[in-house]
Amino acid sequence: MSLELLSQLETKIQATLENIELLKMELEEEKQKNEDLVKQQQELTQKNQQLQQDLNSWSDKVNGLVGLLNSEM
Repeated sequence: MSLELLSQLETKIQATLENIELLKMELEEEKQKNEDLVKQQQELTQKNQQLQQDLNSWSDKVNGLVGLLNSEM
């Protein structure tokens, strides 16, 4: 009986260790995905800032032209 219980315990321990290894691999994959998403977010934030600057620049140009048209009328 005791050997049977030890065998069952060993089987459960082995299964648990395998599960832990799988979870570690999944964790590493998720960490990598997170790093990739953080990098992508930073790139998109920079692009958004550049587009905002471009929009402001064009808006200033258009407002300047509208101002010139209004002053000539």
